[in-house]
Amino acid sequence: MPLLTLQDAGLAYGLAPLLDAANLVVDAGERIGLIGRNGTGKSSLLGVLAGDVALDDGTLARRDGLVTVRVEQEPVLPPAPTLDESLVVRGRVDTIADERRRWHVHARIGEWLQRFGLDAGRGPAGLSGGEAKRAALALAIALGPDLLLLDEPTNHLDIDGIRLLEDALTDARDVPTLVVVTHDRAFLDRVVTRIVELDRGLLRSYPGNFAAYEQRKTGELAAEAVAARKFDRFWAQEEAWIRKGVEARRTRNEGRVRRLERLRAERAERRERSGNVKLALDAGTRSGKLVAELEHVGKRYGERVIVDDLSLRILRGDRIGIVGPNGAGKSTLLKLILGELPPDRGRVRLGTNLAVAYFDQLRGALDPERTLADTIAPGSDWIELPDGRKHVLTYLGDFLFPPQRARAPVRMLSGGERNRLLLARLFAQPANLLVLDEPTNDLDIESLELLEATLQTYAGTLLLVSHDRAFLDNVVTSTLVSEGHGRWREFVGGYRDWLLQRGPDSTQDAGGRGGAGKAAGRRTAAPAPATAKLTFAERLELANLPAELEALEEEQRELLARMSGPDYYRQEAARLKADGQRLATLEQTLAEKMERWVALDARA
Repeated sequence: MPLLTLQDAGLAYGLAPLLDAANLVVDAGERIGLIGRNGTGKSSLLGVLAGDVALDDGTLARRDGLVTVRVEQEPVLPPAPTLDESLVVRGRVDTIADERRRWHVHARIGEWLQRFGLDAGRGPAGLSGGEAKRAALALAIALGPDLLLLDEPTNHLDIDGIRLLEDALTDARDVPTLVVVTHDRAFLDRVVTRIVELDRGLLRSYPGNFAAYEQRKTGELAAEAVAARKFDRFWAQEEAWIRKGVEARRTRNEGRVRRLERLRAERAERRERSGNVKLALDAGTRSGKLVAELEHVGKRYGERVIVDDLSLRILRGDRIGIVGPNGAGKSTLLKLILGELPPDRGRVRLGTNLAVAYFDQLRGALDPERTLADTIAPGSDWIELPDGRKHVLTYLGDFLFPPQRARAPVRMLSGGERNRLLLARLFAQPANLLVLDEPTNDLDIESLELLEATLQTYAGTLLLVSHDRAFLDNVVTSTLVSEGHGRWREFVGGYRDWLLQRGPDSTQDAGGRGGAGKAAGRRTAAPAPATAKLTFAERLELANLPAELEALEEEQRELLARMSGPDYYRQEAARLKADGQRLATLEQTLAEKMERWVALDARA
């Protein structure tokens, strides 16, 4: 039988239910990725599955003897002299009746703490957020539950930690059944076997990883939009009919009146899909060609070397990703580059006409007691944007904050909402040097992809610290990697490009722990591996693809516009069928040609 079954589940904390007659079956051995927009109730659903949150309606059936372990977004470790003792208390290990199993769990806690790079004898009070998360994950895996529930496990982890967790969750010897909430698309693609989306109170299931989900979801959203337009058109016709008065009240039309009442109720109950954040980033006036130059820079704190003999030149338009393990000094390096922190040795030279916008991973720029509106436009109801004046309520609405929340204090926001607010504040002013320190934490996938698209068209210079591998691949043009002991080296391309370029003899893991190497100057990246050159036919194909894609997109826009017309569905059925088939063909052809263009462009 399944491990658990959720049937007709209802749960609400406000006007819109988080779960609305939702159904879910979790079978043994599955690895489920739970995704959805910020605030849709993913963490609450994990609480339901763990038995910590009671349903308002519906049932949750669990297999007898099911052992469940849940790791929260911000796990709290009990106070104790050592980390090992703290985890024993958190996991209630001493209450395990079977002595052999109890000692086995004790041993596995020590093993997994070591694998996650943590000292079991260290006190839990001094741990960073990332270290506390790794400790809680080590305990959860060591307990060997039947069902493991993870809430944003990659937040605060460096790339080494994420890859270690991926290995643990896909190792046949250790892997339990898994339900994980995460926005890390690379993690979802590698780990999960099924995607479950929480959308407007319902749970929708998609077999396969995140890439497979994306392909199916695009078609579903298009079909949903068409169905909604058909419904609204028919409803409007019936509303127009009822207003005729006498004809509508005739006895023979009472059935039609009742049908209209049902249409009104159905329309009132329909929950619209949340909109997208509206991001617009203005680079303002151009900076000088040179943005920053570091010459033989060194920085250390006591015996800890942060930067050792780094020479680096950053030019206008560069998009540099900074990668390294927790504690490597990525944030310190940013402050050295910006001139906010003096080096112990060497020289830092800043370019001219710089306008800097800084996204702080600790959200230090946000005052928790100020309102959202006052955070964006202190003392004013209007905000001056590069493209004109906008009311602060309208601007907050662009970032999915409804008007009634504009006067709420910042402390009432969730982590994802605080990130959105910080982006709103950051993008309100033009900046030709954008510095983002872990901007993807707590953002839902749709907002994250929109931020990617915005940064791809940004005309200024970008410095990005991130552990999101897909985000790095999609945004940066070079990667500055920590190689340990204060040594930093620059590679052309994103995260995957760095993996290819670092060479088979490198002992460095993904994220920069260990390994030998020297700090490299501007464009001293290792040579890229040899790839097959494009043939003449492929070069010609690559040159023609942008125009072909543009033509297909234009045809798609025209077809959708025609299908949205008020009289469209009065045409013959054969024409409607042909248009539907053509629309499906266009979507498939566009996807195939876009994939081909990306592949050829990467090889070129």
